[in-house]
Amino acid sequence: MWGDAMIDAGSMGVIWGWIITAIFTTIVALSLGEICSAYPTTGGLYFWVSRLATSDWVPLACWTTGWFNWIGLCFGITSVDLGLAQFIAGVIQVWQPDAPLSVYAQYGIFVGIIIIHGIMNSVAVDWNGIMNQGAFFANMIGILLIVVVGLAVTKPLATGDFVFTQFFNGSGFSSDGFAFLLVILQSQYTLSGYDSAAHMSEETKNSQSGSPFGLIISVVSNGISGLVFLIAISFMVKNFDTQIVSENAIQPQMVQVFLDGVGPAWTLVFLIFVMLSIFFCGAALTLGSSRMVYAFARDGAVPFSNFMHTLNPKTKTPVNAVWANVIVAGVVGVLYMINSTAYEAIVSVNTIGSQLSYLVPILLRITASRNKFTPGPFNLGRFSTVCGIISCLWLTFTCALFITPTTAPITADNMNYAIVPFAFIMICSMGYFFIWGRKWFTGPVRVVDGQEVILDDESINSTR
Repeated sequence: MWGDAMIDAGSMGVIWGWIITAIFTTIVALSLGEICSAYPTTGGLYFWVSRLATSDWVPLACWTTGWFNWIGLCFGITSVDLGLAQFIAGVIQVWQPDAPLSVYAQYGIFVGIIIIHGIMNSVAVDWNGIMNQGAFFANMIGILLIVVVGLAVTKPLATGDFVFTQFFNGSGFSSDGFAFLLVILQSQYTLSGYDSAAHMSEETKNSQSGSPFGLIISVVSNGISGLVFLIAISFMVKNFDTQIVSENAIQPQMVQVFLDGVGPAWTLVFLIFVMLSIFFCGAALTLGSSRMVYAFARDGAVPFSNFMHTLNPKTKTPVNAVWANVIVAGVVGVLYMINSTAYEAIVSVNTIGSQLSYLVPILLRITASRNKFTPGPFNLGRFSTVCGIISCLWLTFTCALFITPTTAPITADNMNYAIVPFAFIMICSMGYFFIWGRKWFTGPVRVVDGQEVILDDESINSTR
């Protein structure tokens, strides 16, 4: 994604696009944090909507939010694990430059990765904590190592003028403004999934303050660390044409930049940390998506709900839900072998799903619940509605942007087909709801003393 963004708008577009996206994403996180403080429940977005929508609209609002959330998570598995497969192919090409791996070989690597993630999430719950800790340390150590060693060893470094002002429109579109907007996809894709803190609310001490704080800090910290990383990588670019634009450059282009700057040994070290970070991210997405399907199946909101809402008696994990997600992610990944821009489309669907799942509760907060909403300890006061409006506009804008073509001239091969799988899934989902689901689906269900109950104000308050 970084290499494509550099081609679309150069270093200036990547850096300033990241800053703009981080600012607006922080505003979205503030709006979500306020809702999280009022309803600190493990269900997160799905449960918030049940409290914010009017009673007549609760089933439909919860249904669509849950499906948006699942699309974001499941396509996230595909995009992250395909990205890891690309980096593995890049590592192989460093030592075997005359034998680049085809997209078919990369897909084979991808299948192996998602199977490993499926096994990891099927074996034991104890592995979840290890994965989370591994992701954190791999990410922090990797960024620190790449920034310090990369800038110290790479000679000569790029100029500040190149890093902060160099614009390059390689998208094929005549509009430089639209080319700049294309880099937002890379930034917003990276700055998503921050609602995870909300799913841990009931396990968080002082959750009404702690959970929104964790949600907001995750965006701010990733925004800052990501900016430092992107600036460092741009300074390491020695020849933009040969390292980024050239078809002969190793893919992803970041591998070529590392190789030319620090040599093969340090490149391998850098890539090990990058790949570990991506690997643990994919494992976490598989975990989150399987738990989402398990909870959604409990409420009867997915086909074969009885099958999906089953825990393995030995591991106490939702094995059926895990492997259902692995299979779907694998099927979605087939697109990577068919279309030259399929990866961007998969990333787009992942981001659209996440963005829409954030949009629904924020929109309900400033409309249907504007007068009845009771804020928690963390609230935005008089800025609540303003932040909510800005958040809704940004989320809507990005969703519209991510279904547009990313390369010109537009052909059948490079067209952005993101809208096709997204629309197909949602049409099937909504058809399922209006034909069958509306007859029994009432919204979130909570298990209390072995009994399933509809989540109401009393049950929410009892969890605080």
